[in-house]
Amino acid sequence: MEISAIVKNSSADHSVVVRTESSSRSLSIPAKSSGQGSGVNGGEFLMLALATCYCNDLYREASRLGITLHAVEVEATANFPGIGLAATDIRYWAKVSSPSAPDIVAELLRQTDAVAEVHNTVRSGLPVVLVAESLGRP
Repeated sequence: MEISAIVKNSSADHSVVVRTESSSRSLSIPAKSSGQGSGVNGGEFLMLALATCYCNDLYREASRLGITLHAVEVEATANFPGIGLAATDIRYWAKVSSPSAPDIVAELLRQTDAVAEVHNTVRSGLPVVLVAESLGRP
């Protein structure tokens, strides 16, 4: 499954499109007040990716295991110590409302952590490669 995101920014426009395979969606993300760049930073989006992945995966795994979930709340945090430095102390918390026994929910949380794709990607330390710089292309 190929997933991508495109950010286009100029002084006149700011647009964000995400795509999974052939399904694309525009997101309403404001530009910075200066107009130069996105009003939401990459660290915030990274934490959103972790929180969203775990939330969605909790519902997926609960369904697979026959566990009812009424509500899920996930918060992800990290510290970014400076320009060019990788995040440190990445952590996340989840609150789950379920009629299931606490030990069943705790096991669901553990199993979901083990299969959360974005989490496993971050944990793997996979290289991020700049394919090409395009100075003349809009």
